[in-house]
Amino acid sequence: MIFLMTASLMMAQKDAKQNTVSDGCQYVLISTDYGDMKVKLYQETPRHTANFVKLVKEGFFDGLLFHRVINHFMIQGGDPNSKDAKEGQMLGDGNLGYTIPAEFVPGLYHKKGALAAARTNNPEKASSSCQFYIVQGNVWDDNGLQMIEQRYGKTFSPQQRECYKTVGGTPFLDNDYTVFGEVVEGLEVIDKIAAVPCGPNDRPKKDVKMKITIIESK
Repeated sequence: MIFLMTASLMMAQKDAKQNTVSDGCQYVLISTDYGDMKVKLYQETPRHTANFVKLVKEGFFDGLLFHRVINHFMIQGGDPNSKDAKEGQMLGDGNLGYTIPAEFVPGLYHKKGALAAARTNNPEKASSSCQFYIVQGNVWDDNGLQMIEQRYGKTFSPQQRECYKTVGGTPFLDNDYTVFGEVVEGLEVIDKIAAVPCGPNDRPKKDVKMKITIIESK
């Protein structure tokens, strides 16, 4: 099963101007019934970004679910088996038959809004071909961050610490899962989806479907 560590082990285009960019980065729009999230894909993670863009252009994600939702942690989707999934169907095992080598980059971390790749518990920390999550997380204080550093053997930069203390996120996942993008508009949509009632296996009781489109450059 594709999964993320929990805290114990372990957070439609509306107008042409809004949906064009010219900074050299690729952007996508994740549309849901709870609103839209504009996402910047990082150039520093070329394998993950190229794979994600390819799947978006193929329409792969359209109609898939955010099938695993944990409030104050993250929202996860991209399982191909989630399309037209029956009520109560177990989800999380779907993949496309390949993995992507981990791309851990200093300065790309699990702040709120981070887009990251899910994975199995493999020693190489290779990413799922298609499943991803978007971080919600919590705001941390210095004591909490110090505890994570000691418990998980991590070291946070001053910038990371300030971000986790103000914006929030899931710092205990840093350098364990590849972060390859971030939500730049629509952070409130993450909160809305994270708050939906869920049943077994953290699957929303009411399906949360997605559609992902490329935002064209100027």
